Amino acid sequence: MELTLGFSPCPNDTFIFDAMVNNKIDTKGLRFKTQLEDVETLNKWALEGKLDITKLSYGVLPKVLHQYELLNSGSALGRGCGPLLIAKRPIDRENIKDCKIAIPGINTTANLLFSTAFPEAKNKEILIFSDIENAVLDGRVDAGVIIHENRFTYQQRGLVKIIDLGEYWESTTGSPIPLGGIVVRKSLPAELKQLVDQLIHDSLQESFKHYPSLSPFVTSHAQEMEESVMRQHIELYVNDFSLDLGEAGRAAIDRLMAAAL
Repeated sequence: MELTLGFSPCPNDTFIFDAMVNNKIDTKGLRFKTQLEDVETLNKWALEGKLDITKLSYGVLPKVLHQYELLNSGSALGRGCGPLLIAKRPIDRENIKDCKIAIPGINTTANLLFSTAFPEAKNKEILIFSDIENAVLDGRVDAGVIIHENRFTYQQRGLVKIIDLGEYWESTTGSPIPLGGIVVRKSLPAELKQLVDQLIHDSLQESFKHYPSLSPFVTSHAQEMEESVMRQHIELYVNDFSLDLGEAGRAAIDRLMAAAL
């Protein structure tokens, strides 16, 4: 049986799914037709119900629960891993509401966290996450919300942090930050959904066995990134919550979903 599967080309996702999609573990007869896209494209497809299994931002999860259910494995959730608001020079936080802000997608958790911290900031421009640093440097926007590997590169480009939106979330809620998760089509048989969940768990365990070695699958999809940055990325976004959300992870997601409503 073949299922469609979408996730991002970022190292945390390729690290998680590598063994599962490249036959490094026994997939019990399942095959996966993979599509690697940026998270906002995956969010859009989730709203359309396009794929059987997909990564998405937790910010969009409430809008798709009529056709998808959340799996326990594969999430990006933790502490100290949230998006950052950056600019070319320091900006007083009370002035953010008057600024033009680049965001990596209207349905992203990054935008939800930004909106929670700065509810009056309405002048936003949606860009692919990898274009936001350049937009700030070029002056097309006053500031930008960065995610993924840009957390590790913005200072090298002379940019400054205005606020760590993840720290803001943690300090105001006490919860870890739910960034993205894996959902599966509700209409699939229960035993098949359970199998997919277990395979994601086993795939990640297989990658952990070989870490810090990085497979060609991971490195080939992060071509412009140094391996040290890939490892920073994996170590920040892949953790015990990625193996199993558990009660603490589910509670954090519920808190974020309440903020999204």
